[in-house]
Amino acid sequence: MLRWWVPDLHPDRNCSRSLIIDNVVRYAARMAQRPLLTSSITTATLFGAGDVLAQQVVDKKGFDEHDYARTGRMVLYGGAIFGPAASAWYGVLQRHVVLKSTTATVVARVAADQLLFTPVNLFCFLSSMSIMEGTDPMEKLRKAYWPTYKTNLGVWSTVQLGNFSLVPLEYRVLVVNVVSLGWNCYLSFVNSKA
Repeated sequence: MLRWWVPDLHPDRNCSRSLIIDNVVRYAARMAQRPLLTSSITTATLFGAGDVLAQQVVDKKGFDEHDYARTGRMVLYGGAIFGPAASAWYGVLQRHVVLKSTTATVVARVAADQLLFTPVNLFCFLSSMSIMEGTDPMEKLRKAYWPTYKTNLGVWSTVQLGNFSLVPLEYRVLVVNVVSLGWNCYLSFVNSKA
């Protein structure tokens, strides 16, 4: 069923560079075949990894104290909400935000991303986490929304400048997901403290 996702291992290929290139090629093929599913699986995996980092590296919980339900919530949000939404959003930006110069286009896409998509996504993230935790979403939003949004602007404006100017559309969610390992660690930490 998910066989198309599992990489074939080639023992005769002797360097990590070949493995990286093979995986990038395989990822591109998966994105061409099943972009939404590929984006969702990748995003779910990296959201979960970010939470594991938050619990094990930041909180130093150890696996006996690890909150697996919290990791599951992050995986669910990443795969079911953020992955599909980000994929669709980057497509909208690619099609509809095209100005006379490349620089103006990139700046407009970053501005749209940070002023339109991010506030909605952050609202959805904090409130859905709160609902899944059985806590008051309004309280979590009051405590965490503005500080997290301000931090987001500092981090993601720079990341998205590079992403929108250098990275082809089909790899943008992947770039965001890789950078998100650290960001999701931060989000998970903020969510757990709010």
